[in-house]
Amino acid sequence: MKISEITVEDVANYLRLETEEYLYSEIEAMMQAAKNVISSYTGLPLISDDPIIETVDSHEDFYIAFMVLVSDMYENRTLIIEKGEMNRTVQMILGLHDNNLVG
Repeated sequence: MKISEITVEDVANYLRLETEEYLYSEIEAMMQAAKNVISSYTGLPLISDDPIIETVDSHEDFYIAFMVLVSDMYENRTLIIEKGEMNRTVQMILGLHDNNLVG
C-alpha cells in the first residue's frame, strides 16, 4: 500500500483503537509527521508531477516504516520518557532538521 493511500482509519486499525479512543486530528497530525520524516530521511519527495521522479509512494515497503513511526508517536506522546531520556522519535525528527553545527 502506498503511503498516500493510508487513511486515519487504517492507522487506527493498526493501533487497535476504537473510534472513541482517539482524536482524528491527532492521528492525522502524526501521519503527516511520519510522511515528512520518511521524506526527509530518504530525500524522496512526497509527491511529484513528473512520473519519472521517484517519490515516497514509489516504495510500498515504506508502509511498515510509516506505521511504526505513527505507532511510536502515538504510544510515546511525551518528550521525556523513561530514565529522563528524550523521546527517540522526537530526537530523530529534530535531528533531520538540525542546522546547529556547533558540537
